[in-house]
Amino acid sequence: MSKSFVGVWLGQTVSILGSGMTWFALTIWAWQASGQPSALSTVSFFAFLPTVLFTPLAGVFVDRWNRKTVMALSDSATAIGTLFILILFSTGQLQLWHIYIISALAGFFTAFQYPAYMAAVTTLLPKEQYGRAQGMLGLSPALSGILAPVFAAALLDRIGMRGIMLIDLATFGLALATLAWARIPQPETSPVGQDSRGSLWREMQFGFKYIYAKTGLRSLAALFVLANFFLAIGATLVAPLVLSQTGNDEGVLAAVQSLGAVGGISGGIVLSVWGGPQRRVHAVFLGGAGACLLGITWLGLGTSFLLWAAGSFFFAFFEPMVEGNNLAIWQARVEADVQGRVFSARQLLVQIPYLLGILVSGPLAESISGIAPLLILAGLAGSFIFLSGYAFRSTREVEVLHPELGA
Repeated sequence: MSKSFVGVWLGQTVSILGSGMTWFALTIWAWQASGQPSALSTVSFFAFLPTVLFTPLAGVFVDRWNRKTVMALSDSATAIGTLFILILFSTGQLQLWHIYIISALAGFFTAFQYPAYMAAVTTLLPKEQYGRAQGMLGLSPALSGILAPVFAAALLDRIGMRGIMLIDLATFGLALATLAWARIPQPETSPVGQDSRGSLWREMQFGFKYIYAKTGLRSLAALFVLANFFLAIGATLVAPLVLSQTGNDEGVLAAVQSLGAVGGISGGIVLSVWGGPQRRVHAVFLGGAGACLLGITWLGLGTSFLLWAAGSFFFAFFEPMVEGNNLAIWQARVEADVQGRVFSARQLLVQIPYLLGILVSGPLAESISGIAPLLILAGLAGSFIFLSGYAFRSTREVEVLHPELGA
């Protein structure tokens, strides 16, 4: 593994942990300030929506600018947002609408961070290490999911929310220091990249046109567009399922979610060490089916803590396998100098159905079949979609189709 990649990964992992601690502390503060669940969901909405909307624009600048600089600017802007919240909180002026605005700005810069980070990995490592790298990248949010609430809860009474945010700012400093130290080469200009230059609007469209023109990538993206709708239903309904069947026992829910985070870490470690199969589509198809059947469907069938914990574990365990190997395929198939735009276009395409699944999961459970039956159906439908990838040559052989033939 490249020393630069490991250094950047460590810096970003610590920064994600610091941000997770701040997010936990702000969640507690927002709940105490409002007592309304809608306040928390509104913060999440404002953080997520700009990331979706501005992704195509971000991809253009990721390909135009130095990717190391883009990552540094994104980290710096997010740190400045945390600093403003710290100042407002310290002076007793912090209000919910401040968090909404700063969350939206942080979401905007996150739209730049993701494609820059993914594209930088491509230039830091040889193709055979993409799978291991994706496993390590998947570990970062999983570790934060477990450690951030634990650390923040333990420290809140001792150092308060102000201290938590100071720690977060220090982790941003570490991330910026590792970026400054690392050598992240810019990709050479390919013929495709040279031909794609033009106006801002033309370059924003390029990523979508590129995916559409490549049969294999188009089919692989379509598979995730369909599957993500059902994956979102599974992810959204875990909490209401457990709470509804335990008399709102928050302790049981916390334990189920923690074991899910353990599953995500375990899957990331396995992929980091293993690197994935030689034909990565097998890990995508079979891992996706496993996440749906052993995760979502099993959760719907479960009636006790042990069954829910097992479903939560396997749902998260297979996620690094699926997404890591999927992204490794894209990194290997897409020219390095256009990956910012192509990855951004792909991200937008697969996020829209995920967001739709989040929005409709509640109404569907309430009006059609109930939470548990809906989870069972979502798991069966998702597994069918993933396994159907074997039925189509364009997805089944996406790694060996000839790019020069538009495949």
